[in-house]
This record gives sequence, structure tokens and C-alpha cells, in this order.
Amino acid sequence: MRIAVTGAFGYSGRYIAARLLEAGHEVITLTNSVGRPNPFGPKVQAFPFHFAEPAKLRDSLQGTEALINTYWVRFNHRLFTHEQAVANTRTLFSAAREAGLRRIVHVSITNPDSRSDLPYFRGKAEVESALKDLGLSYCILRPAVLFGKEDVLINNIAWSLRHLPVFAVFGAGDYRLQPIYVDDLAQAAARHVEGRSDEVIEAIGPETFTYRELVCRIGEVIGVRRPIVSAPPELGYWGSRVLGWFVGDVVITRNEILGLMQGRLAVDAPALGTTRLTEWIAQHRESLGRHYTSEMARRIDRRSAYRSN
Repeated sequence: MRIAVTGAFGYSGRYIAARLLEAGHEVITLTNSVGRPNPFGPKVQAFPFHFAEPAKLRDSLQGTEALINTYWVRFNHRLFTHEQAVANTRTLFSAAREAGLRRIVHVSITNPDSRSDLPYFRGKAEVESALKDLGLSYCILRPAVLFGKEDVLINNIAWSLRHLPVFAVFGAGDYRLQPIYVDDLAQAAARHVEGRSDEVIEAIGPETFTYRELVCRIGEVIGVRRPIVSAPPELGYWGSRVLGWFVGDVVITRNEILGLMQGRLAVDAPALGTTRLTEWIAQHRESLGRHYTSEMARRIDRRSAYRSN
């Protein structure tokens, strides 16, 4: 098939595109970063998103049979917002329908909630609803936390353990996470794009950690032991803000802290992924956390390739 993947020069989209090519499909990408190095060369043609010009977006999708969508934003910022991301995704879905696509695989999040006061999870629920009402065949994959060589969260926890004298968790740190390996997610997306039935799949990994356990396990494997202390969420937020000023990044937002503490990154469901985070960390212990990975740098610099950790 000819399949469109959003963000094939970035993180999860890159793994998805690689799996599709491996399976013999033709791949194009829609991206805000047409100037980034193309890791696939002539095998993947890039088109701008053209959210402001839906007809151009539709034309980019002509002749394409399916779309795998990873497009989203992590937090609200003066340059991008969840509200804008919802509107843009609706535009993308409509363009896909008008271009005659038969199926959309959409990467969402665990526990989306249209009634949530957290814009991330509320926005994800709005996008899922729009997809279900579109009239096309769909598969919704709901990952919690992704990990891989281009990862942000796991890498930056390791970086903090390597560089800071103490690590603070928000509250007791007893809220759960179920990380899934990015290539396990990519394999699932590539597999389900060939389906025809409507599906919603919890895309979680085989291991479940509390946040405190996750930090402890990362420290143990990379050989760095630091005191892990409980901090009131607001104090932890401001400590992260101070760190963000030094590294030039948004380390974590208040809403992300609330999402963690509400347990939104875990579900009671069978594991989709098979790669164990603990084993993956052990394989990458020497490189993990050696460099800080900045989310904002990736958003602002649209010409540099994502660095592997």
C-alpha cells in the first residue's frame, strides 16, 4: 500500500516508517520539519502539513490508502497549544477522508478523558471522538510512555541522576507507568494499518512501575545512586522550572504532574509490547543520560536530526 505517516523524520514516526518500508509498503510523510535530514532518502517523500490550506493537505494525500498519525504537542506554549493540535488533527482527518483514504491508525494516550481538566487528555479524547465519527476504518493505539534511543523522559531521568545530588519525586511517587518500546509501538501500527475493523488498543509495555520504582531502577542499572525524596507537587514543579531555566527546556508542566499523580499513564490491560524497559536500559547503560534531551530544542530547531541517547 501507499501509506502516509506523520513525523517520519522525528521519533515514533521514524520507527513506524521504517517498519512499513520493511513490510514492502510505499511511504510518504507529512511533517512540520521538511528541512530535517531524511533518514530514508528517496524512499520517503516529505510534504508540509498545510493545516492552513486543507486543499493542499488533501492533495498531498491523493493516491494514499492509509494514514498513521502521530501528530500532537506535549504541552501548551506560545508557539503551539493543545487546542490548536486538536483543530489541526481534525483538519488532517478531514483531508484524509476527502482524499479517499480507507483507514487511519492514530496514536493516542492511555486514559483520554473528554471531561478531564487536563488539556492533554481532554484533547486526545476529542481527537479520538472525531476519528470515530469520520466514517473511515480506524485503529486507535493508546501508549503510555515511549522509550527508545531518541527518548526524552527516561533519558532525562538518567541525566538528572547523573548530574544532580538528589532526585525528587512528586508526592509519594506511587503512581504507575507502563512504558512501551517505540519499535514495539511501530510494529503494532504497521500491523494494524492493514486491518479493516475498528479497534481501540491499549499499547502498554510488559512492565509496570511506580514512578519511584522507575527512578530507582534506572539509577541501579546505570550505576548511579542518589537519595530519592518526596516533594510536594508545587515545590517539585518549581524545582523543575529552575532546572528548565538552566537547560533551556520545559522539564515538566503542572498538568503533566497532575496527569502522573492521577495515574493516567497506566491501565489494566494485557501488554502489547514485549521489550522490557529494564533490559533495554541495561543494554544502553553507558550512553543513557549522558546528554540532556530538550523537547523545546526539537520544537524550535526544525532542521537538525533527532540525537540518539
